[in-house]
Amino acid sequence: MYDTEDLSQALEKLGGSRVLVIGDVILDRFVHGRVERISPEAPVPVMQVERDDAMLGGAGNVVRNLAGLGARPAFISVIGDDAAGRALQKLVGEAIGDRGHLLLDRSRENSIKERHVALHQHLLRVDRGTTSPISDALAQALVGSAEEQLEEAKVMVLSDYGNGLLGPATIQALIGAARSRGCSIVVDPKGRDFGRYRGASLVTPNRRELTEASGLPAGSDDEVVAAARLVATSCGIDSVLATRSEQGMTLYERGGARHLEARAREVFDVSGAGDTVVAVVAAGIAGGLSIFDAARLANVAAGIVVGKVGTAVTTPGEIVQTLYAQEFMTAGNKIAGLNEARARVQRWRQAGLKIGFTNGCFDLLHPGHVSLLAQAGARCHRLIVGLNSDDSVRRLKGEGRPVQSEIARATVLSSLAGVDCVVIFNEDTPEGVIRALRPEILVKGADYKIEEVVGGSFVQSYGGEVMLAEFFPGHSTSGTIAKLSNRGG
Repeated sequence: MYDTEDLSQALEKLGGSRVLVIGDVILDRFVHGRVERISPEAPVPVMQVERDDAMLGGAGNVVRNLAGLGARPAFISVIGDDAAGRALQKLVGEAIGDRGHLLLDRSRENSIKERHVALHQHLLRVDRGTTSPISDALAQALVGSAEEQLEEAKVMVLSDYGNGLLGPATIQALIGAARSRGCSIVVDPKGRDFGRYRGASLVTPNRRELTEASGLPAGSDDEVVAAARLVATSCGIDSVLATRSEQGMTLYERGGARHLEARAREVFDVSGAGDTVVAVVAAGIAGGLSIFDAARLANVAAGIVVGKVGTAVTTPGEIVQTLYAQEFMTAGNKIAGLNEARARVQRWRQAGLKIGFTNGCFDLLHPGHVSLLAQAGARCHRLIVGLNSDDSVRRLKGEGRPVQSEIARATVLSSLAGVDCVVIFNEDTPEGVIRALRPEILVKGADYKIEEVVGGSFVQSYGGEVMLAEFFPGHSTSGTIAKLSNRGG
């Protein structure tokens, strides 16, 4: 199998990974309260303030997320000499100790985003702070500090919030320094011109940013892939991970594109979800994961943080719990009609997964069935089981069969970790299901011959494989029923 267990093991590689984050740091303030009336002065709500929270935002939120994942981030940014700057310095120290390198610009007003929230609803956001470019001297000092920190980093993150820290020349100097040291570069981009990030390993635009950068629509899967391809090829960027809110994510690499379904179950606040994606992807790459596996973890993490209020972070423990909880909750959803199964197969193939298929009546599940399913699952990434309907079993096995209804049999099969989808068919053979799904591997028991396997010649016609699983002697449903009948007599 290729899902929960693999992802939870991959999560362990994030711990201790070394990532250098460079970008605009923001002080996120959340003013929480309650609203019970409308102002008599104007048609606006009156909020009674109950508490204020302050936390790292912008590039600082990427750092917070990395620290929460157990990574070892270093951080370079610029702050002003005011109360907000001192608060930021304190928060960075609490998050990562002495690995924060905050350059001082006394002429600069720190960026603050103040959100007023009542009953989990945002009423107002107030932004303030300097957004003009930093001086050339300060930019040179920033690049010099980065060159020192890159000696230990595996990944460099450029978190560009458009607040003046990362000008085009600074970005290219940083990317050149990282590439010369064999360091991957992950960019959370801003603006229409992604050419300023030329040489980056990965950029992570949301749908709006991708549309602005490419000049193309980014609604459907195909449109997102086309826009991501244009950005990558025209701007000299290796890969694009497009975040698409409720539609999940799309990863475009030079070899093609793969889609990831959204994992969120309930959305309270999307503040900082992009920072979480960047942090998990960067930590994953630094830990030795492929970009795709890192993106899969980021997809789960993003689904967690949008269920929280504020610029929230997630932890490895939460991600593991979510992975296993989702697997448990979706067991019943494994049962699908043929059209839904075909749609799932299409999504799995887009993700580069190999599809396997086996079939049977599975009336009373016994060790022979378990062995067959285990052998089939070991040869593919996703295993689909074709299940004879009650009418089909009755025609094949005679009156008195099946012992269990098709829903009961499908439910038992779908509870098995190695089974990813169960399709009930009413015909005597699964030929129609096989032709609709076109599996890469077709599995039957070794009590058959290759030429006897229904659908075998069709699968082989397009380069698929027919596998005969090792036979598990001494177990059959008919034999079990006969033994029970004799005992009953």
